[in-house]
Amino acid sequence: MARLPRLSFPGLPHHVIQRGHNGQPVFLRPADYQLMLDLLLEYARKFEVAVHGYVLLPNHFHLLLTPQAASGLPQMLQAMGRRYVRYFNDAQGRTGTLWDGRYRSTVLQPELYLLPCMVSMDLHPVRAGLTATAVEWPWSSHAHYIGRRMDRLLTPHAQFWGLGNTPFAREAAYAELVRAGMSPSQLQALTDATRKGWALGDPAFLQELQKETPRRLSKGQAGRPPRVLLPP
Repeated sequence: MARLPRLSFPGLPHHVIQRGHNGQPVFLRPADYQLMLDLLLEYARKFEVAVHGYVLLPNHFHLLLTPQAASGLPQMLQAMGRRYVRYFNDAQGRTGTLWDGRYRSTVLQPELYLLPCMVSMDLHPVRAGLTATAVEWPWSSHAHYIGRRMDRLLTPHAQFWGLGNTPFAREAAYAELVRAGMSPSQLQALTDATRKGWALGDPAFLQELQKETPRRLSKGQAGRPPRVLLPP
């Protein structure tokens, strides 16, 4: 079965995952993590993609991004991925592929899933057993959102600004969201949508989004996918 084209919608947040080939490490030293963040900043600016959140882990990374143009997201990820592979192969004296195929992504309804996605990303090092708390992991956007450091890479989304009227109120509210964690159903929905390339939102959101593309946005019934009738 042919792979579905990836979704990329201007003005909407996208959760992106890129993994190392066969689960191999893609970050071995602090310098590796830092270079990836430097490349992310460079190409996000070049291709006009807002970075709302990130977490880099030894064998993969997660990003939360909003492109201004549909082409911005794939162009940014392709450019930074290629640059990083050249750097990593030169540094390790290796050749060949580093990534496990193409990146995985989902487009999110921000009102329902943007903050849960940020929380999930921040807690990933904890779930992986790398740290006891989210704040202990240095290679994520968590510290910025709880007021521990300023990160020029990040553009907070309107959903984050809505958490409070002052920086302290927003930081405290977000820290509480991370302490509370995600429900298993939220985590499963986010994981499934990103791995399989489906959009994630309520029926009204998906219905509006479907007007912009003939590609199916959610898992269909068995058999041939239904025809999508576009408005004239």
